[in-house]
Amino acid sequence: MRFTTLLAAGVAASALLSGTAVFAQDVPAAAADSTDVGEVIVTARKREENLKDIPIAVTAVGADTLEREQIYVLKDIAAFSPGLTINSDAVGRAFISIRGIGTTLIDSVQPGVGIFIDGIYQANTSYLNSPLLDVERIEVLRGPQGTLFGNNTLGGAISVVTRQPSDDYRARISGAWAAPDNFGSVAASLSGPIIEGRLQGRIAASYHTQDGFSDNALAGGHSSPLEQQSVNGALRWEVSDNAVITTSAYFDRVMGGQTPYVNVVGPKDHSRDTTLNLNSIATYEYRGFNTKGVFDIGNTKVTAIAAYDRKEGEAAGDGDFSPVDFVRVSKGHNDADSYTAELRADTEWSDSVSTLVGVFFNDNETTNGNDSTLVPFGITGTSVATQHIEQQAVFATAFWTVDDSLEITGGLRFDHQLVTATNATNEYETNQLQPRLTITKHWNDDVMTYASVSRGFRGGGSNGAGAPNPIYKGDSVWTYEVGTKLSTPDRKLSLDAAIFYNDYKDYIGQNSLAPKTVGVGFVAINLNSGDVKSYGLELEGRWRATDNFTVTAGATWLHARITDDSAYTDTTGMTLASDRLLFLPDWNYYVTGSYTVPIGSDDLRFDATLIGKGDRIGSTLASTDVPVLEAYTLVNTSLTLVHGDVNVALFATNLFDEDYTEAYIDKSLLVKAGLGFLATNLAIQGDGRRVGIRASVNF
Repeated sequence: MRFTTLLAAGVAASALLSGTAVFAQDVPAAAADSTDVGEVIVTARKREENLKDIPIAVTAVGADTLEREQIYVLKDIAAFSPGLTINSDAVGRAFISIRGIGTTLIDSVQPGVGIFIDGIYQANTSYLNSPLLDVERIEVLRGPQGTLFGNNTLGGAISVVTRQPSDDYRARISGAWAAPDNFGSVAASLSGPIIEGRLQGRIAASYHTQDGFSDNALAGGHSSPLEQQSVNGALRWEVSDNAVITTSAYFDRVMGGQTPYVNVVGPKDHSRDTTLNLNSIATYEYRGFNTKGVFDIGNTKVTAIAAYDRKEGEAAGDGDFSPVDFVRVSKGHNDADSYTAELRADTEWSDSVSTLVGVFFNDNETTNGNDSTLVPFGITGTSVATQHIEQQAVFATAFWTVDDSLEITGGLRFDHQLVTATNATNEYETNQLQPRLTITKHWNDDVMTYASVSRGFRGGGSNGAGAPNPIYKGDSVWTYEVGTKLSTPDRKLSLDAAIFYNDYKDYIGQNSLAPKTVGVGFVAINLNSGDVKSYGLELEGRWRATDNFTVTAGATWLHARITDDSAYTDTTGMTLASDRLLFLPDWNYYVTGSYTVPIGSDDLRFDATLIGKGDRIGSTLASTDVPVLEAYTLVNTSLTLVHGDVNVALFATNLFDEDYTEAYIDKSLLVKAGLGFLATNLAIQGDGRRVGIRASVNF
């Protein structure tokens, strides 16, 4: 006997393992003076360029901001990047989209927002819950990025850049502790020459723990703890003046709550404690190594990358999310192996024409399985499925500088994908073209505008036996964007703005239930839900009002709606309850103020940040009565004493202990799955107030 429960955000036994400008403190010291907004170098076009000069909507979040805002996992940067939405209901996965595009809920669906660590493609969204260690900056690129950046980037890309070793000795130690949930963290890094001028090395390690804000009122213990252990390192070999080879390796271990849903009356019920028969806990181990070679050959820079990444996960927990001991999950496992290779050549043909061409390969195999036990009957069923994705691509971009003020860029990417699965009788295969055209005008040294049109694509896949749609197609988007980046002549004010329109086809929405084509009952499936139109406005700015006072801010207004849901109805026999996209707000914003008071040779700095998010809809299979999650605003503050290379700070996150819901599934899902007698509404609540102290020292 087999029960197939969830789907959308993880309600079922089988879902346990499915799995701006840079802020003030991030401005390099090379800024012209203390009131200058500074120059920020990014690699959004695979070249080192000034953020203000490139025709892409990019947010760059630096290391100081990560520390100031107590950001220890990648998913938390969403609060500081307009248009980026990330929610998580489990330590092993996260729900992500940019501008409503590329929605990804579970890891059986390919990500629609590409995640890259030092240029290495990460094949699923579980890495959004991995620790950030010795990170130099994080770049968030909005809009399709296939022609330059990589695989499955129809919504955009998130690029994590770690600190690279050099001939300068650098060491850093940092730590933090906060109450009431025993939040603690410690990290250390060391970098410097091994053979000066030839070989440099870097090593870093960290440990983080927190009890979380949810306890199990039935079985006892913490429902949503988090423990992270991480170590990474790199060796950089300067073979010659024209060749550099860098080899990196990492190991991360992450333990935490896996879909620890709380039974609630409705979306306004912010109860935190679970009533599970046992805590649903998962442990993931990530390890990998990669080699990157950069070679200057005449007028061409050649970059070659080879990487291997492995994920191993195991979990056990309550499969029905109720106090009734009916379904338990054991021996849950989620393992993945990913092999990546990329070769690209950046050639300067003349002062006005250059090209970037390359090839990309990725081979990813993921296995999910678990034992589900019907406790009253003593019956255990085992499910195991393996999905294999092979991806190859060829990409090229030409840059034409017409004159000192005008640039025209054109690019094209060709993708081939093949997806096979052991639980499916059909395979998915596709060939796709992704073009991009951009025109950039620099009106003067302070103002530029750009206009672009691009197509993005994300691969589809296959469903298991009994699914009415053995294959679901990949989704694609045409994005039209006009933007500007400007600074005042005195460099005290910087503003980026973009208007965009997305024509999104074959949208892969939340997974759902559909009548089986063989036998009776329902089967959980991934599917194309229809077409979406989204448009909106993004703003990011930074104002250095005085030598001591700086304000940074960003905001998005987004209208994303499903305009045709006939594909969903044709597949499931049901209608969608709303034309809105799951967990996606119509607006979000952040505002940070930083004020510094000199005290002799020291500084006392006060930082305050407001983070706001509009209302969102939760998951439902009902045709009416959509659950709406309330809008909220969070306040983070810190008071930091800067004494040379030593920082000591008192901090608070969610200062006013605002209640908000991270993820929500109403009871219609369990009712449809045949577990109506156990069905309740389920929620994952956001973190409450933390107050603590942190310190760091650089050597």
